[in-house]
Amino acid sequence: MKKLILTALSAAVVLSFTACAGNNGESAVKMDEQELNSKAAPIVTEEELGLRDENLYSEDGVAPVKADFSRPAPGQAKTFERSYENAPPLIPHSVDGLLPITKNNNACLGCHMPNVAKSMGATPIPPTHFMDFRTQKKLDHLAQQRFNCSQCHVPQANVKPLVENKFTAGYRNPEEKKRSNLIDTLNEGVK
Repeated sequence: MKKLILTALSAAVVLSFTACAGNNGESAVKMDEQELNSKAAPIVTEEELGLRDENLYSEDGVAPVKADFSRPAPGQAKTFERSYENAPPLIPHSVDGLLPITKNNNACLGCHMPNVAKSMGATPIPPTHFMDFRTQKKLDHLAQQRFNCSQCHVPQANVKPLVENKFTAGYRNPEEKKRSNLIDTLNEGVK
């Protein structure tokens, strides 16, 4: 009985496909070329892509936007509010002489380690940077994955944005504009 039902269903499927095909296997449902063109999206050329008015095939004469990164020296700068809750804070001071950061040479730690940050007037490195998330262990030193501060933290430049930013950040607590609560947020799901 099951074989008979499967055979009948298979035949129905084959017949439905056959009915949809016209002569020489062409689709019975055709749209004339004029109707097809009227419904097509406008064509955007490669030259029109992007935010800059430059030839995409040649970088000759193309220079990055001139950005002014000059800032006060460390310890003398006013901090920026975070862009959103737990966003990596922007670097408010000059980074001259502090970069490049390597595993064995990280000048940021001299002011931002939690045990000295308050006396230096600096933002302390948050507890998440002292955790190995692979093993879920708290460390007494900066996690190896976190030595390169400039991978997430960048200086702010005074440049005109190419696209207006209409994003408005929402904070559960106004204090989160200045400090990270990421460790608490991560632990919310662990309880």
